[in-house]
Amino acid sequence: MLIFDASTLILLAKTELLEGFLDSFDGAVQIPLDVRRECCGVKKSLDALLIEKAISEERIMVKAVRDKQLCRKIRNDFGLGNGESEAIALAFSLKAKLVAIDDRNAINACKLLKLPFTTAINILIGMREKGLIEKDPALIKLEALERFGRYKSSIIADARLRLGG
Repeated sequence: MLIFDASTLILLAKTELLEGFLDSFDGAVQIPLDVRRECCGVKKSLDALLIEKAISEERIMVKAVRDKQLCRKIRNDFGLGNGESEAIALAFSLKAKLVAIDDRNAINACKLLKLPFTTAINILIGMREKGLIEKDPALIKLEALERFGRYKSSIIADARLRLGG
C-alpha cells in the first residue's frame, strides 16, 4: 500500500506522470481526506481534474484518518500541515509499505517514524529504470519537476545523472 501526500500527487499530475505510475503500480494507493481537499478543493486545474478522475475511477482511494491524536502530534512535533500529518499518520496506522512525500520536514518525520518514503523524483527514476519512460521524455519530466517542485539543485543534478542525461 502506498499513501500519497498532496505535494507529490500534484507534482506527478502536473508533469503527466500520474496515470503511467498508477498503471504500473502493483498495490493499493490511498490518500487521506485533507490531501484530497488540498489537491482537488476549489481549483479546477488540470492536475486537480486528473487526481479527481483517478479517485472517481477508484485508482486512488480516499481514507479517513481515525487516530486524530497521532495526527495532531505529528503535525505539532514536525511543523507540518494537515495533509502531510494526515498522510504520515495514515501510513503509520495502516503500516503502509511506502509514503510518497516531498516535504523536507515530512521526510524527516518518516525517517524518525521508520516509514519508508519516496519522492516524485524517485518515482520518475523508478519509472525510467523499469522502462516505462524513455530517457529523453524522462529528462523533460525532470525539468518539469524542477520547475514545479522545490528541489535543491544537487538533487536535480543527481536525478539527471541517474536518468542518463
